[in-house]
Amino acid sequence: MARYTDSVCKLCRRERQKLFLKGQKCYTEKCPIESRSYPPGEHGQSRRSKVSEYGIQLREKQKIKRSYGLLETQFKNYFEKANKQKGITGENLVKLLERRFDNIVYRIGFAGSRKQARQLIRHRHFSINDQLVDIPSYSLSVGDIIKVRDKSKKLDAIHDSLKRVKDSTYSWLTVDKANLLGTFVQIPEREEVPLNANEQLVVELYSK
Repeated sequence: MARYTDSVCKLCRRERQKLFLKGQKCYTEKCPIESRSYPPGEHGQSRRSKVSEYGIQLREKQKIKRSYGLLETQFKNYFEKANKQKGITGENLVKLLERRFDNIVYRIGFAGSRKQARQLIRHRHFSINDQLVDIPSYSLSVGDIIKVRDKSKKLDAIHDSLKRVKDSTYSWLTVDKANLLGTFVQIPEREEVPLNANEQLVVELYSK
């Protein structure tokens, strides 16, 4: 499958905000956006042109898409599914993205970034309800229990990531650090999700 392979820090600089794509580095002074908060490229510092309505909508879409590590087709499929559901399409979209397995592993604290979560999932380090799942896009249901498999409980990557996590960081998740497991308690409301983007502009973009 195609995947973005360039520096992910460039994506944050392009959106002029932290998307937390690099794990622990994003929380330190080494984060490039701390010293270079302008877009990458030769003319990054000199871009002062007025952004069109379409441009603003596109940037919001790119923020969300890049935050969750999705390709264009994947993102559009999520939007179409959200649009078919009852309720507010933008909020439905965020809720669908939050239910992704790689996102939950990241939110629980078993991985420092969603990219690392995808890698750990593909390498079969986790189970859901005691069943091996190695599909990062798998959509969790309320009550699902994510566990670190016995063979993976000594992985430094997981323990290093857990050190940054405070207990009960998110109201829709519970974390048992001692037993290396987490529970997806409920689908979060939009205001509970720490996503600095306006999903309504994405709805307007796709409605054209």
